[in-house]
Amino acid sequence: MESDDQVCPICKGAGYVVRDVPVDHPDFGRLYPCRCKKDEITALRTARLRELSNLDSLQHMTFDSFIPEGIGLNVEKRENLRRAYERARAFAASPQGWLLLMGGYGCGKTHLAVSIANENIQRGRPALFVVVPDLLDHLRATFSPTSPVTYDARFEEVRTAPLLILDDLGAQSTTPWATEKLYQILNYRYNARLPTVITTNRELEEIDLRIRSRLVDPNLVEIVPILAPDFRQSGVSPDHSELSSLSLHSDKTFENFSLRPELPPDERENLKRALILAQDFAREPADWLVFTGTYGCGKTHLAAAIANYRVGQGYPALFVTVPDLLDHLRATFSPTSLVSYDERFEEVRTAPLLILDDLGTQSTTPWVAEKLYQIFNYRYNARLPTVITTADEIETIDPRLRARILDLRRCTVFAILAPAYRGSGNQMGEGRSSRTRRRK
Repeated sequence: MESDDQVCPICKGAGYVVRDVPVDHPDFGRLYPCRCKKDEITALRTARLRELSNLDSLQHMTFDSFIPEGIGLNVEKRENLRRAYERARAFAASPQGWLLLMGGYGCGKTHLAVSIANENIQRGRPALFVVVPDLLDHLRATFSPTSPVTYDARFEEVRTAPLLILDDLGAQSTTPWATEKLYQILNYRYNARLPTVITTNRELEEIDLRIRSRLVDPNLVEIVPILAPDFRQSGVSPDHSELSSLSLHSDKTFENFSLRPELPPDERENLKRALILAQDFAREPADWLVFTGTYGCGKTHLAAAIANYRVGQGYPALFVTVPDLLDHLRATFSPTSLVSYDERFEEVRTAPLLILDDLGTQSTTPWVAEKLYQIFNYRYNARLPTVITTADEIETIDPRLRARILDLRRCTVFAILAPAYRGSGNQMGEGRSSRTRRRK
């Protein structure tokens, strides 16, 4: 039998107490956990949260192992990443409000989010880290007859976690049930002002309106955009993407662009203006530049020269013909694909500089039209530098794309008047895709 000094003097070992309140008080007669019981409950809850977080496999992700300067970043991105690191570290030291980390795949946002969780647990503070699709799977699993925990208990653990870190918001299947559960969790934490960290590679406009309205509340949420590219691609050429066919056009530069003395004066002057326009854009890429003209007139040479110039300055540039781009997107649907569709699509639409060669040579299926519109619309709204070449008349292009190309506040359209180059060598030759050309 236990001695008296081993028994809680408040509850006498029962674990629960009743409050000393009047008979007409709503808490009269109700049992509440004693202080000694609360410590036990807190310890069990922390253990369950850690098990649910699966942080044991992520112990290597700490602030000490994060590289706040990145690898091979320009000054702007290096300073941006350093600010994100410092803000995450400050939040970890004193979790208050919400922290929303936004950026592309591999930019470091998950590393920072896990570091926040690991630091808090190291300090003895409970934290729940969970990837959003996994969270929904955990909730669904409670419906199984063999589940050791009820749905209500698991749901309560998540929405009331002292510190909740949701990784990859937007990666989940957007079913009504999934959307409803996420809204309930975030709405509860929003109203209760519970510390929360969220990471996403989605734009706010793509997130459910009810959730988005809480994410943009400046009184609670701090949004931290991360501009760094994929860390896993660091240390390679700025033209590293397997999407890019720029290596096939490495010989195309501004220096070897021919102004073709055999042409009439007006066509030579037109080519000269095209060259100057391309050089100005390459020095300071902004908004959109569209070259139109017949095959072989020099528009691909200028587009590739822009990309080669930027890569030569240490900046990334994605050069891809439109039919090849669509083939790359389709290839992600294969079970053997090493990259997901979302990753590939995100790489294209958020590329710091995107050069789309031969718009109009793609097959015009509804799926193709939708994908191109999504890419164009995103880059148009984000005002991301984009170069487009096409042999088609602007009036024949999909109306949704044409509307953005013809916005002269954001897009410069230049028609090259020169006919196809018939000289020797590779100067002025239009690039040819490794795949068969497909006309409309």
